[in-house]
Amino acid sequence: MAVEERDNYTGYLTTGHEWNGIKELNTPVPRAVYFFLLIAFVFSVGYCVLMPAWPLGVSYTKGLLGLDQRNIVQDSLKRAALGRSAWTRQIEAKSSQEIQADPALMNIVRQTGRTVFGDNCAVCHGLNAQGGHGFPNLTTTSWLWGGDPDAIAETIRVGINSPHPDSRTSQMPAFGHDQILQPADFDKVVAFVRSLSDPSTAKTAKPGDVDAGKEIFAANCAACHGEDAKGNSDVGAPNLTDKFWIYGGDVQTIRNTLWNGRQGHMPSWEGRLTPLDRKILALYLVDRRMPNQ
Repeated sequence: MAVEERDNYTGYLTTGHEWNGIKELNTPVPRAVYFFLLIAFVFSVGYCVLMPAWPLGVSYTKGLLGLDQRNIVQDSLKRAALGRSAWTRQIEAKSSQEIQADPALMNIVRQTGRTVFGDNCAVCHGLNAQGGHGFPNLTTTSWLWGGDPDAIAETIRVGINSPHPDSRTSQMPAFGHDQILQPADFDKVVAFVRSLSDPSTAKTAKPGDVDAGKEIFAANCAACHGEDAKGNSDVGAPNLTDKFWIYGGDVQTIRNTLWNGRQGHMPSWEGRLTPLDRKILALYLVDRRMPNQ
C-alpha cells in the first residue's frame, strides 16, 4: 500500500500501516499541544532565570529574585517567636492562680499543653490522660505527690524514682516476699482495703476479715497511707478510699501488690522541657480534670 494514499473520510494521508483492515492515519499534532509545549518551555526558562535552580558544585544559581527557602523559614520562625513571646512572658510572670483566672491565657494553655502532653506524656498516660495499667489517671484529683499546679510541675521536673538528684522517691514494701506479713493475713488486709473504696465488698468477705484487716493495716500500712487510708502526698502514698487504682483493685491484683510491693517510675523532664513548658503542662493537666473526680 502506498504511503501517499489519502483517507476518503477524513482527508488525511495514511501511514501505510494496516491492522485487520483498519488503516492508520498520519494525523497532524494539534496546534494546542505545540502551544502548551511552548508555554512550558518559556516558563521553565523564566523559572531558571528568576529562581534558585542549578547546582554549581558547592553552590547553586541564586536566581534574579534571590529567594532562599531556608531564610524564608527562619524569618517565619522569628515572626512566630515574636508573636509567642507576648503570651509566654505573661505565663512566666504570673502565678498559676492568676493564669487560671485569665480566659485568654487558659485558652493558650489548653492549645499548647495539648501538644506538649501529646509529644511527651501520652505514650504512657494515653492521649486522653486517663492512664492505664501501671500509669495513673491524670484526669482525677487522686494525685500521689499533690495535684496543684506547682506540685505537678515539680513532679514533672524531677520525676519519680528517677536518676534526678531531687527525684521524688517512694517504694511500697514487698509484705509477702520479705515476710513482713504472714500469708494468713493477706486475705484479711485485702478484704479491708477493698472495703475502703467499695463498702459492698465487705458483705462477701469472710466474717471478721475486714475488722482483722483493719488492725493489720493500722500496724503496717497506716504509717504511709494514713490512719484514714486517704494517702500521703509527702511520700507518694496513694489514697485507698477512692475508686482510682493504678494497678487494679481486684482481689488478685491487690494480693500481688501486697506480696511483691510496687515502685513506680517516671522520668525527669527537666532536661527536655523548659520551665515554661512544665508550667503550661501542669496547668493543662489541672484543667483536664473531670468534674467530681
